[in-house]
Amino acid sequence: MDKETENCRNVNENPCNMCMPMGAILPFKGLERSMVIIHGSQGCSTYMRRHIAEHFNEPIDVASSSLNEKGIIYGGEANLKKGLDNLIKLYNPGLIGVLTTCLSETIGEDVERVTLEYLNERGQLGDLALVTVSTPGYGGTHTDGYSRAVQRIIARLAKNTKKHSRINVIVPNLSPADIREIKRIMHLFKIEFTLCPDFSDTLDRPFERPYKKIPEGGTRLTDIAKMSGASATIQMGITVDDSISPGRYLASEFGVPLYNLPVPMGLENTDLFINVLKKLTGDTVPESLEQERGRLLDCMIDSHKYNFQGRSVIFGEPENVYAIVKTCLENGIYPVVVATGSKSGKMTSLLKNELNDYRGEIQFLDEADFSQIREESIRMDANIAIGHSDGRFLTEREGIPLVRHGFPIHDRVGGQRLLSVGYVGTTMFLDRITNTLLENKYKSYRKSMYQKFYKSAENSGSVAAGLR
Repeated sequence: MDKETENCRNVNENPCNMCMPMGAILPFKGLERSMVIIHGSQGCSTYMRRHIAEHFNEPIDVASSSLNEKGIIYGGEANLKKGLDNLIKLYNPGLIGVLTTCLSETIGEDVERVTLEYLNERGQLGDLALVTVSTPGYGGTHTDGYSRAVQRIIARLAKNTKKHSRINVIVPNLSPADIREIKRIMHLFKIEFTLCPDFSDTLDRPFERPYKKIPEGGTRLTDIAKMSGASATIQMGITVDDSISPGRYLASEFGVPLYNLPVPMGLENTDLFINVLKKLTGDTVPESLEQERGRLLDCMIDSHKYNFQGRSVIFGEPENVYAIVKTCLENGIYPVVVATGSKSGKMTSLLKNELNDYRGEIQFLDEADFSQIREESIRMDANIAIGHSDGRFLTEREGIPLVRHGFPIHDRVGGQRLLSVGYVGTTMFLDRITNTLLENKYKSYRKSMYQKFYKSAENSGSVAAGLR
């Protein structure tokens, strides 16, 4: 292969990720009375609003400093301050996330200085908090932007406080339905907790009139301020880099004990979550959860005879990919391609430890694009794909059916209502996978049988002889 061809192959044509500020918007949507402003061009915020709105099927407001050619040359400080003025006037938020973009980072804008100066100049803004997050699109993926934003929110708001009995729960980019299920499980244990971020209502709000520019719900800012005094932190983020880990920050800065767990999806991962809650409370597992676990086991028994035929390509955000792979392995679905658009060193090493006894080949791809994923899926003879809507090309071009999971889901409705965590969510997830395998089988098995048996018989002349 010549050098020019090799360089072309290293270019991401259709990456399996989005940019940092896209991911950083989501945690701010999970805080009470919160708004976001993007310090960059108008096109950036427009693209992000549309992308997020199509997944959650909710109106998504994101302000912009609207940097133009003049701002790029002379600096965008005036644009950002004017944008903050307009945002406060229209929305009256309690907190504003200020996110950078490729443009503002490239021209070297000191956003932290500008926001501090802005607060000193205005002076009449009460308890309004401004949280700056450095999120250049070239600095990482939307997954990195999400974790960095959560860490910055906690670093800005958490204060030294007295120790208390509440538990912190830090969640990755899950569906609102998943977050509601985690909260339900916590309530069954009768635990007082602070879940951050909580967009279970703000990004899946009930229909109501009159329309509210900032929806009700989200993690209370006063609760985030007290996260530093919690008795423990449960963070669902075993693949998150320590430098941007919110749980690691609370542990190092305030000494809050950290339980770093995978997303509670699948039998083993959900058991881990439940056992930590049992340990922290000293209580027994509620009977309703025991029954839900039993129904999950029954579901696994019902479906394993179909699932063993599955050869899956799994892609998406590292935390979700890890949880899906574990769930598939528990149910006889063989993962042949495991891909993420992020640098997934932690995820890959964790999974390789899980797969010590596995003899088949598994292709791991990180910083992947869909041309690579498609190529490897063909080579590895995958027959089911699990991931977000961008994988629809696997179905359209290669006939590999897609079970939609994660963010974003643009070509179907209800992505925000997909439940996949806990015993109940895992049961529903497994049903979706099994039924997809069955649908694909029944759609083509008569044709396959004809080609396998009758065509070979015709070629040998036995069918014609039988007819005579």
